[in-house]
Amino acid sequence: MPLLPSEPDMFPEDLLDTVAEDAPWWAIYTRSRQEKALMRQLQQAGIPFYGPVIERRYRSPAGRVRTSYTPLFSNYVFLQGDEEARYQAVCTGCVSRCVPVDDPARLVTDLRQVHALIMTKQPLSPEARIEPGDVVRIKNGQFAGFEGRVSRREHEVRLVIDVQFMNQGVSVALDDCQMEVVSKAPVE
Repeated sequence: MPLLPSEPDMFPEDLLDTVAEDAPWWAIYTRSRQEKALMRQLQQAGIPFYGPVIERRYRSPAGRVRTSYTPLFSNYVFLQGDEEARYQAVCTGCVSRCVPVDDPARLVTDLRQVHALIMTKQPLSPEARIEPGDVVRIKNGQFAGFEGRVSRREHEVRLVIDVQFMNQGVSVALDDCQMEVVSKAPVE
């Protein structure tokens, strides 16, 4: 049984089938955990959008299987519209920043593929772009502002903060969504 029922992640339902290839799009970066709130408000305003949501199953501490619906791309909703639509989205209070999409045809193609994958009902998981060796800065939480190097990835990201003077370091486990890449690790 889902914690909350699934909500529409696309408006209108046939957006990706009917949109013109050259129609303007915006990548809307939301405030933390505001993707669904933004999508609800955009739908009420009649503004076309797509924010891919996937079903996620996990076990609660009591051992029960839980289902939730989470955004595939944390903090992102893709809005199709002009400057006025972007302005209305910003006025919701859910938006951190907006980036115009330079190649809308490519975005629509990619979103169609993502949507087709979601429709297969197979378990999907987002792939992070933060890799071991990357230097990152913590964006939020109690470690906000700290910088360090990612030491390894397993089910979590382990961030190592080096203390240069002592030639030692400490590490902490963090989620990808808490970090932004400052510099990428050199490719070997």
